[in-house]
Amino acid sequence: TWIIQLWKHVCTLNNPLNPLFFITTFFIYNNKYHISMTTYVTYYDSCVGRLTIASDGENITGLWIENQKYYGYKQLDNAVREDGLKIFKKTKNWLDAYFNKENPDISKLSLKTVGTPFRQEVWKILETIPYGTTTTYANIASIIAEHRNIDKMSSQAVGGAVGHNPISIIIPCHRVVGKNGSLTGYAGGINNKIKLLELEGVDVSKFSLPWTIFKKKYRIELIILV
Repeated sequence: TWIIQLWKHVCTLNNPLNPLFFITTFFIYNNKYHISMTTYVTYYDSCVGRLTIASDGENITGLWIENQKYYGYKQLDNAVREDGLKIFKKTKNWLDAYFNKENPDISKLSLKTVGTPFRQEVWKILETIPYGTTTTYANIASIIAEHRNIDKMSSQAVGGAVGHNPISIIIPCHRVVGKNGSLTGYAGGINNKIKLLELEGVDVSKFSLPWTIFKKKYRIELIILV
């Protein structure tokens, strides 16, 4: 009889050993935390290099500069190229306007980001940074601390979330700089960060290069002098 009781227990709907429970949980989790099983991609050539744009068919789910850090993060495996999607056409029109030094409205595009609640919170703040301006990791951290009614939030944690922004340029993580005025922490590369800020009319001369970049530049200049 214990075998029968064990089998009944396994077959209860809320038991993780029940195949129906497993299948139901998988689909709920997939819908909540993951992007559609099919990811479509298209490409756009820009002044910062070739951009890869990803979509679930209705929303933009990713945009990366070629060779950037976290390129295609968890999205591009078995992706299908589909240049004709309506959302891709809208996005390319948006990018045309942006690279023509206009200020296209981000709300005109349907975006879908997938990440932890903390990262989602950071990315939403990024969307509010006005065109042609900058903010700091520390400032974003203070905004989150205020939202959560806590004393302090880690700027380093904010930096990690900014670095994992899946929709570059449109969600403008390039507008975030260090508290000390350093042009640090851009997954697309410091040179591209400078190009994007200059495109928006930001005076980048008031910012400093990260020490590692400065050392490389200084070393090159020394080699030339020698």
